[in-house]
This record gives sequence, C-alpha cells and structure tokens, in this order.
Amino acid sequence: MEIKNRKLSDDDFYAIREEILQQWPTGKEVNLEEAIEYQKSLPDHKIFSKKLIQAKKDRVTLIQPRAGVALIPEHIELLTYLQDNGEADLLPTTIDSYTRQNRYKEAEVGIAESKKENKSMLNGFPAVNHGVAGCRQIINSLNTPVQMRHGTPDARLLTEIAYAGGFTSYEGGGISYNIPYAKDVSLEKTIRDWQYTDRLTGIYEEAGVSINREPYGPLTGTLVPPSISNSVAIIESLLAAEQGVKNITVGYGQCGNLIQDIAALRVLEELTEEYLRKFGYDDVVVTTVLHQWMGGFPQDEAKAFGVIAWGSAVAALAKATKVIVKTPHEAVGVPTKEANAEGLRCTKQALSLLADQELSTSSLDMEKAIIKGETTCIVDKCLELGTGDIAVGTVRAVEAGVIDIPFAPSRRNAGKMLPARDIEGAVRYLEIGNIPLNQELKDFNREKIEFRAKAEKREASFQMVIDDVYAISKGKLVGKPR
Repeated sequence: MEIKNRKLSDDDFYAIREEILQQWPTGKEVNLEEAIEYQKSLPDHKIFSKKLIQAKKDRVTLIQPRAGVALIPEHIELLTYLQDNGEADLLPTTIDSYTRQNRYKEAEVGIAESKKENKSMLNGFPAVNHGVAGCRQIINSLNTPVQMRHGTPDARLLTEIAYAGGFTSYEGGGISYNIPYAKDVSLEKTIRDWQYTDRLTGIYEEAGVSINREPYGPLTGTLVPPSISNSVAIIESLLAAEQGVKNITVGYGQCGNLIQDIAALRVLEELTEEYLRKFGYDDVVVTTVLHQWMGGFPQDEAKAFGVIAWGSAVAALAKATKVIVKTPHEAVGVPTKEANAEGLRCTKQALSLLADQELSTSSLDMEKAIIKGETTCIVDKCLELGTGDIAVGTVRAVEAGVIDIPFAPSRRNAGKMLPARDIEGAVRYLEIGNIPLNQELKDFNREKIEFRAKAEKREASFQMVIDDVYAISKGKLVGKPR
C-alpha cells in the first residue's frame, strides 16, 4: 500500500466513504450536510475546541475523567454525575473493546446482555451500534463538551457516527492506536485509515465546525522515554494538519519525575508548534494534555489519592491545558461513579492550590534541552528517511527501529530499545537500540543509568526495568533492590 502525507482528494475520500458507511446499519443514519448543521447548532459551552482555546489563553488546566458503559441511559447518568458531582470541565465517552476491533456483532450481544443483567457487560460505550441518534441523546443531555476516546486501529465508521452524533473531540492516530494496541496491523494501513478520519475532520472544519483531535500520548504506559512519545505526537499532528485539522491536543503520560514531566510537556507544545510552522500549518491551535499516572496504583485509597494529587501537581506546574484524571479504585477494577468523582475533585483542588505558581530552575532548563535534542533527532531522522514526507518516513522509521515503543505488542515494532529510570526517577534509555541519538545524548543516557547502577551496587540490566515497572504499586518511584 503506497502512503504519502498528502491531503486525500475528494474522489478518494468519498469513494472510501461509500464503503465505510455500509459496514454497519447505523452508517445509513449519517448525512454529512445534516450532521454539519447539527454540530453548528451546539452552544459554545458544548464545543471542545472553544473551551480548550479559552483555557490556553487563561493558562488554566481543565479536568477530564475516563468513563463509558454499555447502555445509553446509564451512560448519561454516569456522565451527568461526573459533570455535576465530579465538577468535570470536559467529559469522555470511552468505547468498548469490541467496537475498537470493529466487531459490532459482538457489541450488539453485549448490549443485549447488559439489558438482561441490568448492568454494563461491556467495558465501554458501543457508539457504532447505538448510532447517530443514540450519540445525540448523550450530547443533548449534558452541558459539557464530550470527547470520544477509544483505541481503534480502523476508526473510520466510528468517526463518522461520532461527528454526526455531536462529539466535538476525537482521540487517536495511525501510530498511537496501532503499535501500542495491535499485534499485526500494518502501519501503512492505519496511517491511511487515520488520514480518512483527519480528512473528515478537515471537511467539518472547512464547513465552519471545529472538531478537536488528540493523538494518544501515553502509548504503552509509564516507562516511555519522553522523546519517543513526543515524537509520535508531533508526527501525528503533522499528518492531521495536512488533512485540514486545525485544533490539536498533544498528550503526554506522566512518567514520575516532576522536573522531567514538566519539561516534557513544555517541550511537546513548543516543538509541535515549531514543526507545524516549519511545514506551513500556521493556523493550527495546539494545546496539551497530561495523563495522570498510567501504571500500577496502590490498593489503599488514601495512598491512591496521593498518586492522583502528584499527577495533578505536574499538570498545574507544566500549565497543561487539561489533565486526564485517575480514580482511587485503579488497583481494584472498574471504579464507581463516586470514586471517579472523588478523583476529579482531588485533582481540581490540587490544581487550584498550584494555579498561580511557576517553576523555573536550571535543572528544568537542562531537562528541556535533553528532551528537545532527543525528540528532534528522532523526528528529523523520520523526515530524512521519507525524503521530506513524514508518512513515508514514519513507516520506514518503525521498520528501522528509529521509532521503537517499549513493551508494544506490534510485530512491526523493533523492540530493541529498553527504558529504565535514573537514580532520581527520570526515564532514560537503558538500551538505545536504533534510536538515532547523537553521541552526546547517548553518553548522557549511559552516564545516568551507570550512576544509578553504581549507587545500587548492581549491573545495569533488564532487572532494573522490571523493578521500575512494579515500584509505584509498592509505594516507590525507582525500583531499588532490597
């Protein structure tokens, strides 16, 4: 499959669209012109992009939970509770696993079972099955902007129904919803499929409807070096902008070291804007999102609140535009709506206390320089491999291990790079693999890891990685030996 970073032509787009809308009966409910008019009828307080632009201008951080259940009334009840009792500024609709794999027949069975058992038998909201009318019930019932969050390699039909249904923000991308999620899906295919999603977003934009797009920042979790996740976010932003997307939120998953996390978020925003300008996308608004700790949580709720507040501090001091909030039930399973709301209120309180505080230190400046240097090494190599075409270069970069996402299930991923923490908990490269860092950056990472190994009186090895993965659930950041 030939892939280029070139805006899809109308002929190509509408030919694909005719096939996509036939994948499930609810696709027939989508009427593009009517959907655009419905989106235009939404009041400003329900529009994601407008709320993000205002938050960026005011330098405040908005809060957003994760949530999704199988049936429409229960989903509305859950989101209404998080809006009213959790004080959420933005709301999600998390999609179920069957829908993520385009298995709509199984999702239909899950809906029937949920009705029979009087509880959600799916781990999210099956938007394709509920269709445009079902999605609009949700949007019409709330007073807060709603984003669709999922994890779907081929999200084209889901996108059509989401936009026609009134969702004003949409998460994901051709890299971030492939390599960390899928075992054997080609990157060429997912980039092409997500060009469709982004082109649809661009068509709405051209008609006067601005829909926010958000590449998935955390990738595989909490031990992803910031330069890897930042590179993927920048690349997906460039791919989206080429298709006409004008409002992009780039994300980052909290890694644990306060200085590194703040530096990573600030560099992510700066470099995304810089690369967009470099390629002529001057009218794209860039905002940021911090994902609170994505790794293991303590089972003790009081300790879990400590982890949530810790992530909130990062978001506040980095001046993230929004933060995705965790709950005190992360270690035990699906949270109750009450626990979800408590996590939101905890975060809002921490954000309020830190709202007027700034952090500026020499160590922060140094960390920003390191992350910026590593990220530009990776992105520039992707451009070089593609002879200036970021889509071509990204495919070749993954094949060559230039982009190498740790612990990813994809067979296309090289898996040669290994991360580990330094003695202060910052994520560094233990094994660089084929990541194209210059010699100075290679030396920096090696020295950081070796310093920790010497302090812990052991060899720098994979055991460090294992220890770091389990550390937080044991109340520590760095996985030090007993």
